Amino acid sequence: MNTERLECDAPVGVIADTHGTLRDEALTMLEGCGVILHLGDVGSRDQDAAILERLAELAPVHTVRGNVDTAPWAERLPWLLDLVVNGWRLHLVHDIADFAPDTPCDAVLHGHSHKARNEWRDGRLLFNPGGAGRRRFSLPLTLGKLWADETALRGAILHLPL
Repeated sequence: MNTERLECDAPVGVIADTHGTLRDEALTMLEGCGVILHLGDVGSRDQDAAILERLAELAPVHTVRGNVDTAPWAERLPWLLDLVVNGWRLHLVHDIADFAPDTPCDAVLHGHSHKARNEWRDGRLLFNPGGAGRRRFSLPLTLGKLWADETALRGAILHLPL
């Protein structure tokens, strides 16, 4: 797997589990990001590819495939993706159950559960922006931002104002 290297002076926007719904509030919160990462479950319909196109109007987008991404356009999405942002190794996967613990990375970015997570464990950031599309159970609608600079990798979970 090739690892793309990115230099980014702005925050990294992180979104997952849109399930065919991209809210205006999410777009507003992602404005000004240098890159946007979508962690899967974009949507299952043909027209859901437009979600990634709309995000790409804000910043370059990197996406992994989720279990509901079954439309023909989603076949081009990788199941796993490794990126290096400002020297920090990010491993993207939709479902953390598919993460191999021996993967060399500084952070595992995942979705699937719709439960936001911003936790350091064993020297590695485990980051799930939560679900930003359709509400699941009573979970809040959230997305995330990462700041990757020479001294630290920091994450924040942001609640959509709905």
